[in-house]
Amino acid sequence: MPITEAALAPYAGYVLPEAALPGLPNRYRGKVRENYDLPDGRRVIIATDRLSAFDIILTTIPLKGQVLTQLARWWFERTADLCPNHVLSYPDPNVLVAQRLDILPVEIVVRDYLAGSTSTAILTMYKAGRREMYGHTLPDGLRANQKLPQTLITPTSKAFDAGHDEELSPAGILEQGLLTGAQWEEVSARALALFARGREIAAQRGLILVDTKYEFGLDAAGRIVLADEIHTPDSSRYWFAEDYARAFAAGQAPASFDKDFIRRWVVARCDPYKDPVPPIPDAVRLATARVYIEAYEAITGEDFPLPDPSQPPLARIARALTAFG
Repeated sequence: MPITEAALAPYAGYVLPEAALPGLPNRYRGKVRENYDLPDGRRVIIATDRLSAFDIILTTIPLKGQVLTQLARWWFERTADLCPNHVLSYPDPNVLVAQRLDILPVEIVVRDYLAGSTSTAILTMYKAGRREMYGHTLPDGLRANQKLPQTLITPTSKAFDAGHDEELSPAGILEQGLLTGAQWEEVSARALALFARGREIAAQRGLILVDTKYEFGLDAAGRIVLADEIHTPDSSRYWFAEDYARAFAAGQAPASFDKDFIRRWVVARCDPYKDPVPPIPDAVRLATARVYIEAYEAITGEDFPLPDPSQPPLARIARALTAFG
């Protein structure tokens, strides 16, 4: 059953802005996730409710961390035959315990459509007059949100410590020594296979998987392993297939349920790369929470399990991780 505004009302203040747990060692704070490296080689990854876009933290969205963790879990389980992943266990709805990896310094972004609003989006570059990007040449005459002539890999640098992602090309990756030739070939092949699986499952749900990013790392044996998240509203763009043809013909953005919802709200009010971002009202935050939950339900075909709003998420997580301290 679709989530209602009334069902979400009790969660307006139910957010996890950070997850500082003194009992866990070696904390690293990413844009969205808190990581703790255990002495035995495991990593505890806690998905907060922070929303990152335009290379900054915009706000917090109630229940977002739980949605991301549980939806990534759903996808990891359905793609494990295509690529090994870092998952070990899920002690809490917001928490993944994973094998620790040496994360590769390249994010693999796969795209099927000319879309996006960030500085590294191919639509942004195309509108600015560029036709050469990421080692590809795009033809003149393409329209916003048009299907590309072929699926493209558009890699970016992996921004550690909340830095900025930068455009890369296959040649640049090899010249800079970011990956070996064999590593680039393997992550490219695995990313395309993962995207094809995601596209197929999304189509079965009446959805279009427009683009997505993958992160890979090396395990202790030097094996390439899928890390971070997969096919979530934070890492992917989805459109509703039934709306696409009408919207494209009208020159409108197709209906979606990814974090473009809040990106568009911000871009309509400022240039987030130059101007201060205005405060985001609670009504918009809750509407965004609903978008995330609807994404979970549309993709999985299952109702999203709402937690007890009387139990603060950080206290619940701390109890679940008592044995890890």
